[in-house]
Amino acid sequence: MELRSRQFWSAALAELLGTLVLVSTVLGASVPGPGEGPGGPLYPAVAVGVVIVALAHCFGEISGAQVNPAVTLSLLATRKLDALRALVYLVAQCLGACLGTSALYLALPLKATAEHFVNRVPADLNAAQALCIEVLCTFQMVFTVFSVEEQRRKESVEPGNLAIGFSHTAGARFSGASMNPARSLGPAIITGFWENHWVYWIGPIIGALLAGVSHEFFFARSASRQKLVACLTCKDIEIVETASMTGSSLSTVTQNAMRAKHANKQESN
Repeated sequence: MELRSRQFWSAALAELLGTLVLVSTVLGASVPGPGEGPGGPLYPAVAVGVVIVALAHCFGEISGAQVNPAVTLSLLATRKLDALRALVYLVAQCLGACLGTSALYLALPLKATAEHFVNRVPADLNAAQALCIEVLCTFQMVFTVFSVEEQRRKESVEPGNLAIGFSHTAGARFSGASMNPARSLGPAIITGFWENHWVYWIGPIIGALLAGVSHEFFFARSASRQKLVACLTCKDIEIVETASMTGSSLSTVTQNAMRAKHANKQESN
């Protein structure tokens, strides 16, 4: 039924367009202008922070403006996203990254500038060190995303989009701070440069999963041992969250939820 939903495909298209805009903007900021030397990590770091804020306003209500496979996988791991939607989002994000890279590559007058697109492990670091930096940078970014989402549930006026944007600017000086496998995949396909590419997949995914799990099951207001067990055993997390938030016993909340479902069935009949 979800595959027939207009909202489902609008969200998938939003992820594709959002990732396209994100990747093309960040890569464009990485390319030096005519007669200029490399601009360093500051330009792309500021660019990604600003464009994330803009995308959150444009697509936040449609798909959540995830535009990052690592974020999507962390939402899937914490069961905030179903498997089908997560799979479609992942495909859309990778496709959007490839299209964004291709569009910028074709628009550039000098193809040699494409070497600035790829994420490379710096000469003064090894792959293991770059991996650790990617894990740490992605951890703080995804933890911020989950924290902002929790604030929004409480109808807080905290400017969450700005916090998420700022969290994307960390660490660019050291490993390139991809924090986004799609952002690394597009340039790798276009340029054919795959050296240490695995760092920019494994690092962000590990960091995102650690951030999502630690926030939801240890730091969030609704965190509890029962919630973690429910996630691991594929039970209904919403019932456990309701019990934690209201302070009621799990059995009482479960009974109320079952009564509500039964009443809805009777009304529909």
